[in-house]
This record gives sequence, C-alpha cells and structure tokens, in this order.
Amino acid sequence: MLEQKSINYEKTVLIGVINKSQDADKVDEYLDELEFLTYTAGGEVTKRYVQKVDIPNPKTYIGSGKMEEVQRYVKENDIGSVIFDDELTPAQQNNIEKLLRCKILDRTGLILDIFAQRAQTSYARTQVELAQYEYLLPRLTGLWTHLERQRGGIGMRGPGETEIETDRRIVRDRIALLKKKLTKIDRQMETQRGNRGALVRVALVGYTNVGKSTLMNVISKSEVFAENKLFATLDTTVRKVVIGNLPFLLSDTVGFIRKLPTQLVESFKSTLDEVREADLLLHVVDISHPNFEEHIESVNKILDEIKSVTKPTVMVFNKIDQYRPEEIEEDDLVTERTTAHFTLEEWKKTWFGKIGEDALFISALNKENLDEFRNKVYKKVRDIHVTRFPYNNFLYPENLDEYS
Repeated sequence: MLEQKSINYEKTVLIGVINKSQDADKVDEYLDELEFLTYTAGGEVTKRYVQKVDIPNPKTYIGSGKMEEVQRYVKENDIGSVIFDDELTPAQQNNIEKLLRCKILDRTGLILDIFAQRAQTSYARTQVELAQYEYLLPRLTGLWTHLERQRGGIGMRGPGETEIETDRRIVRDRIALLKKKLTKIDRQMETQRGNRGALVRVALVGYTNVGKSTLMNVISKSEVFAENKLFATLDTTVRKVVIGNLPFLLSDTVGFIRKLPTQLVESFKSTLDEVREADLLLHVVDISHPNFEEHIESVNKILDEIKSVTKPTVMVFNKIDQYRPEEIEEDDLVTERTTAHFTLEEWKKTWFGKIGEDALFISALNKENLDEFRNKVYKKVRDIHVTRFPYNNFLYPENLDEYS
C-alpha cells in the first residue's frame, strides 16, 4: 500500500478479476498500477477485491456474493469511490452504482480524470474535454442522477460538474464543436511544426513515470514539470537542444500506459503527431520496474497503432540507481532463477544482444552515464542531419569528443 500523508485523500476500493487473459500475479500487478493511478488522482486505497471470473457478470461485472461483500465494506467504511480495473459497460456502471450508492469508476474513467487534473494549456483541456464527453455520452442516465448531489473528487472533474442539466443532444453538439475546434488547432500546430525549419526532431517516448521529463530537464536545461506520479506531464514540450555545436529539437510527450483508452488515443492525435513526425525516438524505460519489458511491449503497441514503431530508436534504460535484483541465497535449492534475479550487467548484455549498440543505461536523476548518452544522441542526430544536408558534413565531427 502507498503511504498517504494527507487527510484529504478520498477513501477508495479497487476491484480486479482473474480470467483466462490475466492470472493472479498479473491482476496484482495491474492493481498496483491502478493504486498508483488512484493515488495520483487523489485517492487512498483502503481495500482490494479480486475474484476469479471466466465471463464477467453482464449486470454487475463481478458475482453477486462478492458484490454483497463489497457492499458491506463500502457501507461500513464510508467509501467514496469503487474503481474497477477493466472497462465497465454503461449498464454495469449504472447497476453497480445503484447497489453500492457511491461513485463507480473504471480504469478509463480514472485516467480521464487524471488527465483533467493535469491539462494545463487550452489545447490539452480541449482534448481532455472531448475524450470525457465521448466517454460520458452513453453513461448520461446513471451519471447525471448522482451528479445532482454536486459531489467533487475522483471522477467528477471536467464537464460533469458544470453541465448537470445537459442532455444527449447538447452533449453531441458539444462533441461536434470540440472536434471542429481541435481540427482548427491541429492545422495551426501542423503549420507551427512545418515552420520549425529543417532541424532534426527527436521525441522522448515511453511508459508513464519512467523519467522522461527529468531527462528532458537534464538535456535541455529547461524546467519541465516532473513528479513521481503517473501522467505528471500531459502537454507536449518542445525545446531546442545543442550538443557540441549540433542543434536539434527535443520533444517530451505524454506517457503511455497499458489499456490506454481509445478516446485518448484519438483525442490526443496532434500530441502524438510529435512522435509521428520525429526523425529519432528515445524510448525511455524504467529498468527498476519489475515488469519493464511488458511496459516496452505496451509502448511499442501504441507506436505501432500510430505507425511509428519502425522509426530509428535508441532504448534508454533509466533509473539504474534504483535497480535492485532479487537475490537467491546460496543454499536455496527451491527458487528457480528468473529475469527478476538478473544483475544490471546481465540486463545490459541481454539488451545489447537484442538491438546492438542502440541501448543505453543511465540515471537522469543522478546524472550517471550522461556523457555516453550525449555521445549516442549526437551521433544519431548527426547521421540524420548529414544525410539530409551532405554539404554540412564538415561542420560536425563524427565524434563528440573531437570538439574538445
């Protein structure tokens, strides 16, 4: 459980299910992530429930016996929200809310709520508002009845609080209006990207909370907001960076996550255009996370969806200062050695073997191995630049150390 220092956190219950696609260990991992999401949104998880369900109950998602158990706990402990790890249908959400008499959210609703908190610019707020309306539209009947109570907190930010009387027709009109507004801004941003000239574009991509913004701050000497919470950065930040005397543009993009809502992928199309139009991707990975390889797969899946998975990529394994392999005692004859017991050196050999020289192991926070990082990025950017402008070849030495 995450320690909660503030008394203002909303008491929350998490619910996950074991099925053919996710075993007990996988559900625990997903719920750990869901708990971090809940903490980011302002919630304190007081209990978790897990049930083995081959086919979700069409009315309440989990079985009636487990639902009664949850109902008792919610009533006795004044729980504010119950959050399901998987997406609920509008009917399920409505039925569960009637039974538990508290706010019911699924993973998608929770992520949308965090995005509503984190959006700083008018453009990001418009993107989030569009995604929220599209998510809320089929849920109006159940949602509007409890919105009338004017409760705030998790899942209640954004359009709901100020549009209680909104009916489906007005919501659809609002969605159409927001889409037109985003189309107009997209054209403006496309023009802005076109006006950046011929500088090589580099984009930081990766799972949420892997340290992209911290790395951005170190490289560009800027002050991009960085925090140990999921989705600390929502707005794309672009900075001009010079290594040696070679300039390029570096963008910090929104973090990816498993089960990323389709509404967000569509709404954040222009944000993801920074990735689509990049010449080089720096795929940042939190190597201290026990399931970082699955995070890599999740990011690659989204990159594939936006047709960017084949771009030149450097794998940047961050947080080596926090990496701690599990240890096996010398007399332990029972525990089977797995990748969880790999040393950092073993991981290096594994990934250097997979992708050759395009792997780096750094700590952005402690600034470890950053010289190696700068050399690698310099070489990659230089190769792209001189391919584009062969007559500039003599301006930029092949190696960064030749500048000194």
